Amino acid sequence: MLKPAYHYLALRSLGAPAVLFSLAIQGVFRGFKDTKTPLYATVAGDVVNVILDPLLIFTCNLGVSGAAIAHVLSQYLISLIMLVKLIQQVNLLPLSIKSLQFSRFLRSGSLLLFRVIAATIPVTLAASLATRLGATTMAAFQICLQVWLTSSLLSDGLAVAGQAIIASSFAEKNYEKATAAATRVLQMGFVLGLGVTLLIGLGLQFGSGVFTKDINVKHIITMGVPFVAGTQTINSIAFIFDGVNFGAHDFAYSAYSMILVSVASIGSLFGLNIVAGFVGIWFALSIFMGLRAITGVWRMGTGTGPWSFLRK
Repeated sequence: MLKPAYHYLALRSLGAPAVLFSLAIQGVFRGFKDTKTPLYATVAGDVVNVILDPLLIFTCNLGVSGAAIAHVLSQYLISLIMLVKLIQQVNLLPLSIKSLQFSRFLRSGSLLLFRVIAATIPVTLAASLATRLGATTMAAFQICLQVWLTSSLLSDGLAVAGQAIIASSFAEKNYEKATAAATRVLQMGFVLGLGVTLLIGLGLQFGSGVFTKDINVKHIITMGVPFVAGTQTINSIAFIFDGVNFGAHDFAYSAYSMILVSVASIGSLFGLNIVAGFVGIWFALSIFMGLRAITGVWRMGTGTGPWSFLRK
């Protein structure tokens, strides 16, 4: 697995500037409460990706390298579309270095950087541990992981909407509106999570053949279905609380709490992997997402930090 993985990552790294740029520019559009432009750009890029994938992977016989090339090209297309649209609305050339406000962005940015690193480590470690269980287990793990992450991120749309509304409400000091927005997106996220649990539970149980024809891989996937499907509501709440906390400018708490969650999750990954292998890894990932949801519930539920007004 190492050689094709190396080629894939080497090519994917060429798209890193486009990925980072597109994420940053999406933040700008979110600030404008414009969710249509990032959607249209992403759909255009994804369509190109879907078309190029089979052509490069199978027709051109490039394998995983073809998948990487298709992804890189689609990311640059997404960035280009959003950049052209943004230039029409904003002057991107500041009058002075001072107007760039580096210190202001670095304060929040550094906290979020640490948070992203902390959130990434448990998932990366889980993949590493699954790899050591063999190629068949790794294949099943990656299929489960991609379905798990993709379905969980459906709630990201609610998180983004909540973040924008809550941020503007805090700016206006309209705390009643902020509370109402947070409550509503969490309710919607809970319902969405239940629906996705049902969809993934049935879909992955009977539709694993979409990803592989290998009987052994399919068997291992069935062992992961209860975790992939059963954690969807928890995942949805966790992701939405990310948006809620970001909207409340609670970046320090988001970063530090994620570091603690990551440390606890790393310990559970090592321990449960030894005890139960593939199932143990997924049990630990479930703990990881559960702790993320708990830290979000605790912050707002106890009325601390920016939510201190709830205690009045």
